[in-house]
Amino acid sequence: MSAPRRPSDPSGLERYYVLTGGRSGPGGSASSLDVATLVLARAAPLPGMQHEHEEILRRCRDPLSVAELGAHLGLPFNILAVLLSDLLDAGRVEARNPIPAHDAAGRGPDLALLEEVLSGLERL
Repeated sequence: MSAPRRPSDPSGLERYYVLTGGRSGPGGSASSLDVATLVLARAAPLPGMQHEHEEILRRCRDPLSVAELGAHLGLPFNILAVLLSDLLDAGRVEARNPIPAHDAAGRGPDLALLEEVLSGLERL
């Protein structure tokens, strides 16, 4: 029998292990992240930063959901969450959980706003 063949593609599990320093999940401030969490950069990338951290900061100049960010970077959620945890702990990004309309201050959706939007759409 021959020995198992090692993949030569660096995009596999070994790459993820290196990206996260062997960590399998986020800790601390990033433990509440989910795919709908919005991420916003609070600082510019620094010279010598890990490439993925730089890319997160570049892409999140405007708020971007964790799901969108993962799709752009081609990273699974748990790997991205570890990287975001590093940036959150360093104060380089901000994470905002979206507030569903029905949960906002215990109120339902703002009917006046909805009526204005509907009126604007009808004028189109």
